[in-house]
Amino acid sequence: MKRTKQQAASAFCLGLVALLAGCNVGPKYRPPSAPAPVAPAYKETPANFQDADGWKVANPNDAMLRGKWWEIYNEPELNSLEEQLNINNQNIKVYFENYMAARAMTRQAKAQYWPTVTTNPSWQRSRSSANLTNSSNANTGQQSTTWAFPFDVSWEPDFFGKIRNEVREAEYAAQVSAADLANEQLVEQASLAEYYFELRGQDALQKILDDTVEADKKALEYNQNQYDTGVGDYISVVEAKTTLQTAESQSLNLGVSRAQYEHAIAMLIGKPATDFKLAVEPKLIKPPAVPVGVPSKLLERRPDVAAAERTVAEDNATIGIGYGAFFPDVTLSATGGFEASQFQHWFDWPSRLWSIGPSISQTIFNGGLYRAELNQYVATYNANVATYRQTTLTAFQQVEDYLAATSILSNQILKQQQAVDSSKQYLDLEMQRYQMGIDPYLDVTVAQTTLLSNQQTLATLQVQVATASVELVQALGGGWDRADLPTPQQTAVKPKKGEYSYER
Repeated sequence: MKRTKQQAASAFCLGLVALLAGCNVGPKYRPPSAPAPVAPAYKETPANFQDADGWKVANPNDAMLRGKWWEIYNEPELNSLEEQLNINNQNIKVYFENYMAARAMTRQAKAQYWPTVTTNPSWQRSRSSANLTNSSNANTGQQSTTWAFPFDVSWEPDFFGKIRNEVREAEYAAQVSAADLANEQLVEQASLAEYYFELRGQDALQKILDDTVEADKKALEYNQNQYDTGVGDYISVVEAKTTLQTAESQSLNLGVSRAQYEHAIAMLIGKPATDFKLAVEPKLIKPPAVPVGVPSKLLERRPDVAAAERTVAEDNATIGIGYGAFFPDVTLSATGGFEASQFQHWFDWPSRLWSIGPSISQTIFNGGLYRAELNQYVATYNANVATYRQTTLTAFQQVEDYLAATSILSNQILKQQQAVDSSKQYLDLEMQRYQMGIDPYLDVTVAQTTLLSNQQTLATLQVQVATASVELVQALGGGWDRADLPTPQQTAVKPKKGEYSYER
């Protein structure tokens, strides 16, 4: 009968523990709503995907960007630089190590599910005073030896979900860190592509100015000969010389921007600017058709949007931790081991000792601290919901901005090319009129300046449309997908060999 009562009590206790362990205080997480576009396509997308004279976008049914998005530009040198960036960029390394630290914190949080076991073996030799005549110690003046080998076990069962919420908070924080890492990679990759196109644009501008300088030198030589033979006047020589000197000055000035872009590229790929050099190669990139997809998929492709949403999930778990503070902490602890006065009897069965007992800790009054902390967590949650929605609005704005920029600049380039062609014809006609003595050389100078200005504008527009294309790719997420985000379970996986190392 006595054993039956003990079994029933044990079963009741186990059932109570299981019931309490299933409790999880705090709100259930629901992803915040986002401003959802109702249009089936982006507003600034060119109406005709195939027959537009300017820049095109890929059909929405085409495959989305994936992986190494920069390869759509078909620039082997850019591909090589991007590969170096992914390995050596120090900003990316910072975010990677932050992600590894977040994964370690997830494992730290999960460690709370398990009991803590400690041991403290000891040996002690002591002698008590013989002058303790009024002491209750029966061994006054005696020597004693104690051999101890205790084990202490403590465990805090997760009755009210506090630890589970802490684990969820750590898992979501690790996901935020993973999304931040992906976003930083995209930012650095896009910056490298933009700097590369800017540098090649400077080379193209340099080629235009070099050709202009050579043409101006010939014009100066022609006018000087005309003057020396008494056919021309000296003012034409001065005008030709002024035009040449202006072009030479502009040509020298381009070196400043090119050097800065080259230095910036070196920094991005993790090399000292002193040891890095890119050969001059005049090249203007025509941006390829970019598959933009449909607006409803944008929020699944932006790592910054994913980071903002996972931050809200992390805050929701923090609210659960705040609710858990109102419930008592239950700790189960036990001590056992062996203790003896002689080494040979240290591990004898009669030398065993043990104690066991639970403890409950509950705050009765703390001046409203827990309530204030909970209000803080709720306010932080609401603020980050607003941040998430603002991030989504910014995502749509950026896509529309760069769609418009790329399309409009492309059409402007077509018109500017026509202006360049007309300027060349204008210069040829004006040179003929000058040589026939109809117009002064000043009119030739005006035509030369007009041509140079239009050529520079065309080159600048071509660089702008290339960089706008890169910015569009970045606004679309660069081929990233929410499926690339690690699951909560994956955030607690131990790093592989070589993935986590100590660097000096």
